[in-house]
Amino acid sequence: MDKYKKIFWGIVSFGLALLTIKVVLAQSGSLSISQLIAIAGKSNKLMLFIAMFCSFLFIFFEGVALVSILTSAGYERSLYDGMLYSASDIYFSAITPSASGGQPASAFFMVNDGIPAGVVTAALILNLMMYTISIIVLGIVAVIIKPSAFISFNTVSKTFIIVGFVVFSVLSLFFLTILKKGEWLFGLVVRIVNFLSERHIIHNPDKINSKIKKAMSDYDKCAELISGKKRILFKAFIWNFFQRLSQIIVPMFVYIGMFRNVDNALEVFVKQCMITIGFNYVPIPGAMGIADYLMIDGFSGIMKKHNAFKLEMVSRGMTFYICVALGALITLTGYVIKRRKNARSI
Repeated sequence: MDKYKKIFWGIVSFGLALLTIKVVLAQSGSLSISQLIAIAGKSNKLMLFIAMFCSFLFIFFEGVALVSILTSAGYERSLYDGMLYSASDIYFSAITPSASGGQPASAFFMVNDGIPAGVVTAALILNLMMYTISIIVLGIVAVIIKPSAFISFNTVSKTFIIVGFVVFSVLSLFFLTILKKGEWLFGLVVRIVNFLSERHIIHNPDKINSKIKKAMSDYDKCAELISGKKRILFKAFIWNFFQRLSQIIVPMFVYIGMFRNVDNALEVFVKQCMITIGFNYVPIPGAMGIADYLMIDGFSGIMKKHNAFKLEMVSRGMTFYICVALGALITLTGYVIKRRKNARSI
């Protein structure tokens, strides 16, 4: 059933991607894929390479963050493992609604590597919390750098950004609460198991509840260890901050590369910080459509609209489509390698 759901959402995401590209190209008038390739060919190659490298760093820094958290909890893993955990998270987040498949996919590989489920849960919640806080911090930095940048967005975009800021603030508090009160999370899981057992959907609930109790014990120990040390929290925040920054800064380098101009580069960065707050919470795979709308609206306040379309298409291609494709490749490769290793060890 899970396999069919993944196939279904993969098809939906692919369809949304094609539809989004088609709509954006239609709105841009004469712009086409061939023209975009020609524009990229005339651009500053060094700037485009830096932009592409930053897209890769988005995967890299999450991997470093997860390895850092797990190492602090006493489960040291290699950077290669961290890249796999990160890539699977990013890939499945992009093809499932509300990014619901990202953390379970990452957890799957962690548990298969021998990390207790409770420790995995605590590590992922801490990482999510720092990921969310990083977006808020970058948004605040953007407002400090150029407060007037927010004014040029239209009413719809402003609404998305304001709601996003509220949602991320609430989520940060929620993750902090769950990290300190793990019994709430596991208590809910136990109630769900008991509910399904009463309706004869789940058999042998005692065995399942016993595993949940063990996971809760591991979770509490891990949460107590990592939440009680400021150095661990700071490192987790820094790596997540760099992860967010590496993606948000891509349009700025693309802008410099495509238009060979640095005059409005900082404002492109500032607007992308606000744009990220406006679409990251939207429960659509990859926020396709919403992200594109916000980027075009934001960049149109800096440059002519046809140039905003060009910047959006190339930047979005790097930060989302190429990044997701790379995540899929790393996930598939890692899965095959680990499966072969496990088969040889039997």
